[in-house]
Amino acid sequence: MSTSNQHGELRLTSECSLLPVKDEIQRPVADVWRPVFRSIVRALARDELQLIGEIDSVEPISDDLAAHIRGSIDAYGATLIELPDQTWESSCTMWRGGGSWEVLVDLWTAEEGRSDLCLHVDVHETDPGFRFKVHLVYTP
Repeated sequence: MSTSNQHGELRLTSECSLLPVKDEIQRPVADVWRPVFRSIVRALARDELQLIGEIDSVEPISDDLAAHIRGSIDAYGATLIELPDQTWESSCTMWRGGGSWEVLVDLWTAEEGRSDLCLHVDVHETDPGFRFKVHLVYTP
């Protein structure tokens, strides 16, 4: 549900559910995708990258990509943790056309809270639903 304030600005209320939007504006991560991202990051935080492909609707990652992701996390030098609710305040998505969105999820560490690490995933529209492809974990 949404409401407008006295200035005509649209405000989201707690009953509003964010859905994927097909436009070229940077937007918050859709609510329907958030459980998948939480599962991906849980696997990253537990260093169980081989389990990413077992998450429903997530493509398996190659051994090379797993090694690259591990290397990025290790080089960062902090302990990755599961996503808190605050991550959705800064994470974003953008429609790329051709049935896909680019999603950047800010990662959190035990030592510093929101870190400079970012999870980059492409989300592809399928029938029915969505397919997730992990690209990188990196520091922009």
